[in-house]
Amino acid sequence: MDDASKTPLPPAGLALVATPIGNMDDLSPRALATLAGAEFILCEDTRVTQKLLVRHGLSIPLRPLHDHNEDAEIPGILVKLRSGAKVALVSDAGTPLVSDPGYRLVRAVIEAGLPVTGIPGPSAAVLALTLSGLPPHPFLFQGFLPPRGGPRQAAIAKIKGMEQAGLAATLIFYEAPHRVAETLAALIEGLGPERPAALARELTKRFEEVRRGTLAELLAGAEADPPRGEVVLLLGPPGEAAEGAENLDDALLAAMRGMSLRDAAASVALAHGLPRKAVYARALELSRQGEGQGARENPPTD
Repeated sequence: MDDASKTPLPPAGLALVATPIGNMDDLSPRALATLAGAEFILCEDTRVTQKLLVRHGLSIPLRPLHDHNEDAEIPGILVKLRSGAKVALVSDAGTPLVSDPGYRLVRAVIEAGLPVTGIPGPSAAVLALTLSGLPPHPFLFQGFLPPRGGPRQAAIAKIKGMEQAGLAATLIFYEAPHRVAETLAALIEGLGPERPAALARELTKRFEEVRRGTLAELLAGAEADPPRGEVVLLLGPPGEAAEGAENLDDALLAAMRGMSLRDAAASVALAHGLPRKAVYARALELSRQGEGQGARENPPTD
């Protein structure tokens, strides 16, 4: 607590505090001071956060905030913030809001004109990216893919459409260990077995491991030696052959197979640096010719 007592506290308002993703000693002095100075701490699971507080000698009231109660809790939290309270928001591990609850609260606090600050720190996605050996820029964080087959296949098809429209980024996913092999198989089916990839698990812990190879190699490894602990999956950008789209029509047709006409046009326009309305007009023409099967008409608003 000596370091925490010497660290300036943030002003009254909501503080988003990043917490360790495995190693409890990764809580920064400023994060520790912010938690110590909070009137109460909003957290996903009070049991998990309580262990962190005990580890650092803190005793602060905890209030659960998760997907099922966030909307109901917001009015009371705003009342507290308006009265000048210092409130901290944490997730079970890592940076709040990144595949965790809290977004609706933050939006409500901003719209109410109340202060929001952040205490940066650990992020499993960013750490895995730096350890993966894959291109770090640009990257696209996807969070968790849908757990069920149909929605998951649709999500992967949308990603493929974006890549065929010109997206070339390292993709980052979170996944539960018991679904890793199933998810890798789905990614292979949708994006191909030779895609460069990495699997990071137990980051910052004793058994930290990063497996690197193609999607096919990672799947074989996951089946032979199933990973334990929380997992981050990363896919390198597609090769030139997979990027597809030799011309605008090819790009549009590829994108329209996995997303709405409007979204396909927006993706292609962004990738090729073209006006959205002009690209949408061409997409609409292709759709009416029967070439963009399944794409829904929904014109851009700007």
